[in-house]
Amino acid sequence: MRLSFRITGSVQGVGYRWFVKETAEKHSVSGWVRNSLDGSVEGEAQGGVPALDGFLKELKTGHPWAKVEKAETQEMLDQEASSKDFYIKPTV
Repeated sequence: MRLSFRITGSVQGVGYRWFVKETAEKHSVSGWVRNSLDGSVEGEAQGGVPALDGFLKELKTGHPWAKVEKAETQEMLDQEASSKDFYIKPTV
């Protein structure tokens, strides 16, 4: 399964992207994350349904210094993963 996500709240300037990357690796999820100019954090994640469920649950509650106000996801068409890695992209 593949999805896009956008996390809003106090999620920039607290190491949240690194937390997302570590959480993805812990759950064997591939994809990417980046800061958005509007103050949110966005990305794409691909993996099995149980892995993605655990990943998203942690994104909402697991970072000690972030305050997540809203977590939006949208299912996307699966793509053959070119990599099993999860990486941080530059801000757009």
